Amino acid sequence: MFAQPVRGSAKVRPMIKTGDTLPDATLTESIAFGDSCPMPPQKLSAAELAKGKRIVIFGLPGAYTPTCSGRHVPGYLENLDALRAKGVDEVWCVSVNDGFVMAAWGRDQNAIGKIRMLGDGSAELTRKLGLEVDIPGMGVRLRRCSLLVEDGVVTRVNLEDGPQFDVSSAETMLRQLAE
Repeated sequence: MFAQPVRGSAKVRPMIKTGDTLPDATLTESIAFGDSCPMPPQKLSAAELAKGKRIVIFGLPGAYTPTCSGRHVPGYLENLDALRAKGVDEVWCVSVNDGFVMAAWGRDQNAIGKIRMLGDGSAELTRKLGLEVDIPGMGVRLRRCSLLVEDGVVTRVNLEDGPQFDVSSAETMLRQLAE
């Protein structure tokens, strides 16, 4: 199901690695809701949000998809207190979806106010991380992954090899935080 990483005619971006600075990109987030849908999302700087914090970022291919909805987000919600006990200030869920979709999905997952549901609608952060993948029928998406970011520096990278769900789980991150 998963295609190869997207590599256009432009300069090939290296994948993010331990020791790299989290690239800056505009992400969107909405945590307020009107009568029928989320309020307009705020534009946020990934680099600014990461300053002075210990953050777990988990990236996934798309809101409302089976593994993402059934296992990935629920796993981070279930382990949120344990992650915080290990010194994690925030947990971010990032996907190549717009901020409205991420907010609605976050509400459906009961994640709003617990996990930051951040939209990367133009795949700006995804591309800067070098983690884009072209999934047939879905287009360019973020490869399933998890990152530990400490004061803007990536200290751990867990990247799934294809559609499986293993190394990007909250349980894997907790084990790594205990090392």
